[in-house]
Amino acid sequence: MKKTLLLCFIHGFKGNDHTFGPNQAFPTHLLSLLQPLLPKLNLEFLIYPTYETRGDLTDCVNRFRDWLLNKVIDLEVALGTPSPTVEPGVRVILIGHSMGGIVAAETAISIASEQAINGSISNNGNSPDQGNMKAPLNSLMFPYIQGVLAFDTPYFGISPGVVAHGAETHYSKAAEVMGQLSGLASIWGGASNTAKGHQPQHQRQPPQKAIEAPPATQKQPDQKPQTGGGWGKWGTLALAAGAVGAITATGAAAYLKREQITQGLSWATSHLEFVGCLARKEELRKRVAYMMRLSKELGVGFGNLYTRLGKSAGALEKVSMAGTVLGDERTFCVVPHRDQAGDWRPAVNDKASDETWAHMSMFEPKDNPGYKKLSTDARDMITSWVNQEWYESSTETIHA
Repeated sequence: MKKTLLLCFIHGFKGNDHTFGPNQAFPTHLLSLLQPLLPKLNLEFLIYPTYETRGDLTDCVNRFRDWLLNKVIDLEVALGTPSPTVEPGVRVILIGHSMGGIVAAETAISIASEQAINGSISNNGNSPDQGNMKAPLNSLMFPYIQGVLAFDTPYFGISPGVVAHGAETHYSKAAEVMGQLSGLASIWGGASNTAKGHQPQHQRQPPQKAIEAPPATQKQPDQKPQTGGGWGKWGTLALAAGAVGAITATGAAAYLKREQITQGLSWATSHLEFVGCLARKEELRKRVAYMMRLSKELGVGFGNLYTRLGKSAGALEKVSMAGTVLGDERTFCVVPHRDQAGDWRPAVNDKASDETWAHMSMFEPKDNPGYKKLSTDARDMITSWVNQEWYESSTETIHA
């Protein structure tokens, strides 16, 4: 019987069916890279349909697990596998982008141990905190998970640099605008209105006086309007600058977009429960530790291809406050340095200028110059995880 390796793709927070490229571009490309290296297997892929990334993570995992179970049963029936739970004809590589990698890891853990890592009650009613790290594993997994491959999944949380560099960039832009407006204050009095180089009286006043509106009594009936000085259009700019200076740039944006922000807060609140696991550090570490146990005891592959900014990050960050404190390696997710966490490989994007854009454009060749290396790294990781004994037992079906 020719066996099947099923690649199952799971999008992340607020992703959709096009997360992995339009028209299933990346899954199709990855299969074409795997086929020459795994000629004895049927290679297929599925993309988990768009799902609501809100509510309890365990509920989401359970829904995905039921969907996967039905798909694998269908494939096993089509193959005519005699005993799929004892000797499966189908093995699965779960592939998740961003939070999809969390869903993938939780699914593998729940199948192998019938317990969840996240803070909810697992299927068997036991709390995941009550000794699940010592619970025996089920070597007869069904569906059989051969590996969990993540793309930029924050298994240890989102890097502080995502916020720090972003905030610093926005502050720098705001400061630059304010600097330009402040520079205009020096010409509120205008250029000399005479060819003799005479400096108007109001231009010699201290800068803080410049924004005070002149008393109405100062205007004389026979006084001609100044063409290059006085209030004019610069007065409007001065008032605008004063308004901007009265509140922070963030406050101004919040005020101008208050309706959108109100709606956004409602949206965010409804999804916080799903992404809340990223704030529970002990839970994050426990999940990775459990995946390492699956890798060691059951041979389940585990890896993460994480984005890192390249040339387009610019030289500014090297001397910025965020760069000084956090270092000049800019990633979307926290990268482990001491923890045993599987196979982590950088996916450098030389075109992206910020971490979030690199995170979102991993599967877009036009926006990710490292797309080719990303693909080959994924191919090599999957190939190395395939159990050789199971692979060699795959043969073409011979009909009588």
